[in-house]
Amino acid sequence: MADFSLEIEAGGLVVGLDEAGRGPWAGPVVAAAVHLDQARLPETLWALDDSKKLSPATRQALFVAMQESEAVRIGLGQASAAEIDALNILKATFLAMARALDALGLKPDWALVDGNRAAPLPCKVRPVIKGDSKSLSIAAASVAAKVSRDRLMEELEALHPGYGFARHKGYGTALHQTALLRLGPCPAHRRSFRPVGNACDSLKTKELTANPA
Repeated sequence: MADFSLEIEAGGLVVGLDEAGRGPWAGPVVAAAVHLDQARLPETLWALDDSKKLSPATRQALFVAMQESEAVRIGLGQASAAEIDALNILKATFLAMARALDALGLKPDWALVDGNRAAPLPCKVRPVIKGDSKSLSIAAASVAAKVSRDRLMEELEALHPGYGFARHKGYGTALHQTALLRLGPCPAHRRSFRPVGNACDSLKTKELTANPA
């Protein structure tokens, strides 16, 4: 169960960082940097956990509670599909994390980052495998990043209807695959991801067949 053990061990001003959206075929990767004031944290927020373990309704409620609490400070950052294609998903994730930390507006002594890679940040960094299940700060970042990205994908549904972004959030579901092959990629798609690239090739083949030189 997530608690403040890692934060206390690190000492000083500690923030948690996590991301949402590394695997999807479309949409940005979103990162959150969160600082929690342990002494003032409302009892409700001690229920923070890995966002994947929480229902959408619970995630939403916890995120709202975080936004309303004076004990919580949140910074959000993202890297677009175009940046993911230009940089690769790992570097784009680190870019989103750096932007999230910058948006937080604090100069932490330590950043606890979910995963096994240390993001290049302007402070000491400790990667924590399954950190969103161990550190309340990382769990808070996990929830903030997931809810924020889901909302962005719902906005992309309105901009690019027909793909089902609000339902699958850009992940590679059968619905997404069918829509991608029917409509082709939109500006929100990550063309460097193989399924999207394959769809582009398939459409080009169909066009050449339909319109031979």
